[in-house]
Amino acid sequence: MVCRFVLGLTEAANYPACVKTTRLWFPAGERAVATGIFNAGTNVGAMMTPMLLPLILHVWGWQAAFLCMSALGGIWLVLWGLKYYNPEDHPTVKQSELDYVQQEVEPEQPRVPFSRILRMRGTWAFALAYSLTAPVFWFYLYWLPPFLNQQYNLGINVTQMGIPLIIIYLTADFGSVGGGILSSFLIGRGMNSIKARLLSMLLFACCIVGVIMAAGSSQLWVAVFAISLAIGAHQAWTANIWSLVMDYTPKHMMSTVFGFGGMCAAIGGMFMTQIVGHILTVTNNNYTVLFTLIPAMYFIALTWMYFMAPRKIPTVDV
Repeated sequence: MVCRFVLGLTEAANYPACVKTTRLWFPAGERAVATGIFNAGTNVGAMMTPMLLPLILHVWGWQAAFLCMSALGGIWLVLWGLKYYNPEDHPTVKQSELDYVQQEVEPEQPRVPFSRILRMRGTWAFALAYSLTAPVFWFYLYWLPPFLNQQYNLGINVTQMGIPLIIIYLTADFGSVGGGILSSFLIGRGMNSIKARLLSMLLFACCIVGVIMAAGSSQLWVAVFAISLAIGAHQAWTANIWSLVMDYTPKHMMSTVFGFGGMCAAIGGMFMTQIVGHILTVTNNNYTVLFTLIPAMYFIALTWMYFMAPRKIPTVDV
């Protein structure tokens, strides 16, 4: 329990740091693609796990799985500390590149009290929308193997369970990057960045509706197709909602606003775990209700974002 607490406490800083870095290094028209690329790493890990975990368990035992993940994280932390620079401090960045990266000039601002950030509309626009949709991805991570095993009797070997999961998470990678490309294309055609993100999110929410087919299908590959489309659309949605909060949040507030949204999403994930367990218990492990509710969460979140998200960068005094 202590180890899990420490993992959650330390891992939580990862995504706010990634989003803040993207905010610093990319102009609005490229942020969603950059966000999609770094978030695709989540899916790479999900693809590699069903391939590598059985091998690690067989050769070294279950403890080695935790040790390997910890070692990789430690190596990455050292490399990040040694090699990362902000754009203005990077030794190889030319002035022309710096001018391109910093197209949206923001004057330096003093630190803003957290209480003031909590009074910003944009903070709650992102926090509540993200708390509705982020737990869906965790649902896929934790409940897809039991669902596939129960519905199609796949077992836990790499050939039967691994291949469907690899296909699903590979599709998530394409969705993650593709979602960023769509909104960047719209921005390049002259659309306001916030409108481009919201329109892209609407299209991806519509793609997620097809996941309803997964629960009722007796064909494995129909379910895999429906889930793949939904999880790819989810990652495309995520690239855009993260980019949206970057668009309307000043850079000196970015990490705090995103971190607060991540905390709300984690709380939503705790509730969703309980809700999923309760629904499956009541329905005798029938996933139909869950796959029907999932699309609705995106439309509710999108409606909330549409009415609550600022249409321009707020000032410090909001």
